[in-house]
Amino acid sequence: MNFEYIIARLIRKYTPNKLFDFLLQTGIGIKPGMETSDPKGAASQYREVLTAKNLSLDNKRILLFGYGGNFGVSCLLLEAGASHVMLVDKYAHPNHARNKTLLPKYEKFLTAKDKKILPNPDVITLHHDDIDKLANLPEIDLVLSNSVLEHVQDLDATIKALAALTDSNGVQIHFIDLRDHFFKYPFEMLCYSDKIWYKWLNPSSYLNRYRMVDYQRIFEKYFTNVEITVLASNREAFQQVQSRIRQEFLSGVTEIDSATVIRVVAQGTGE
Repeated sequence: MNFEYIIARLIRKYTPNKLFDFLLQTGIGIKPGMETSDPKGAASQYREVLTAKNLSLDNKRILLFGYGGNFGVSCLLLEAGASHVMLVDKYAHPNHARNKTLLPKYEKFLTAKDKKILPNPDVITLHHDDIDKLANLPEIDLVLSNSVLEHVQDLDATIKALAALTDSNGVQIHFIDLRDHFFKYPFEMLCYSDKIWYKWLNPSSYLNRYRMVDYQRIFEKYFTNVEITVLASNREAFQQVQSRIRQEFLSGVTEIDSATVIRVVAQGTGE
């Protein structure tokens, strides 16, 4: 049993959400996601995939799922030709301190009011609710996310809702981090039963522990064309704990089981 891990996980689980949100917003001891820490890098990742698929951002309606409170990626996508960006995040709200730094360059997309940075609703709209409650949105051309889906509790319902919002010719691009987010031990969370994990160890930010095969199974329920690419793996760390990993998390293929970061590109909702 990894006592260092268990103690750290218990502390994380019982850290008050308000304190954790403050630490996340300020970057103290906790590194925010790529959408916040490196908007240019996140936008570039999406554009690279679109370029490889001979697709463009021109006049596209985009849904950015889990924007982390930062308007940087949406501004970059609009600058690159998108017509509208919908930011969906039930938990994160605008980080006005970070967004203020965007204002000088993106005044046509953002405005300052009462010490807050507000998006121009003609091109950026905010939705802080569950995705399945947003059924009346216009059809989306592109759905994008980065290190978000691993935090979703009901993944099947979420992918179903995102697929329903996507145009039949639309594309979804998701970067998913399969690691335990106590990154020192990337596969440790797979060594515990559901009862122990969900009662004692699962952080308040929630980690669903889905593996690559689970994502493939769910996406293929709602899309006719699903391409999953392993972007990073850690075979050494996987083999160190392989004997302790529970069978339900193993496919029997090391290349799949040792994957740490994957990319899902899904097309064709069949609607």
